[in-house]
Amino acid sequence: MNYWLFKSEPEAFSISDLAACPRKTDHWDGIRNYQARNLMRDQMKKGDLGFFYHSSCAVPGVVGTVEVVREAYPDHTALDSNAKYYDPKATVDDPRWVMVDLRLRRTFKRVISLQALKANDALAEMKLLKRGNRLSIQPVTEHEWQVIMAMA
Repeated sequence: MNYWLFKSEPEAFSISDLAACPRKTDHWDGIRNYQARNLMRDQMKKGDLGFFYHSSCAVPGVVGTVEVVREAYPDHTALDSNAKYYDPKATVDDPRWVMVDLRLRRTFKRVISLQALKANDALAEMKLLKRGNRLSIQPVTEHEWQVIMAMA
């Protein structure tokens, strides 16, 4: 099993938005970074777990957990000229971008803030906490997963 961190700005799509979806499941679309796409396409598997992370907000941090319930498939928003994430270079034969489906597993009672994550020495090597690492999807080690779950 792999572990992940999925970042989203709560004004765009929050954990509450995911909770309101049918079966608490939705697609994770709009990824337009090749490294993040490759992680979803090549490494993310059904059954993998992830943290839902609110970014670019008053208190950024981990707000809950999700499960990958459908592996990578073409991101239809890349082909829709009216969509926010339209890519004119994407085609049906070469969609360029993928998405996965996530299901909400748990919403934390409190945000595990970025500040709290940084203060935990056991997370010193976490990609999220490294300078310049801004990917919206990041791998999380099993050790990091256990540490953060213990903080919840």
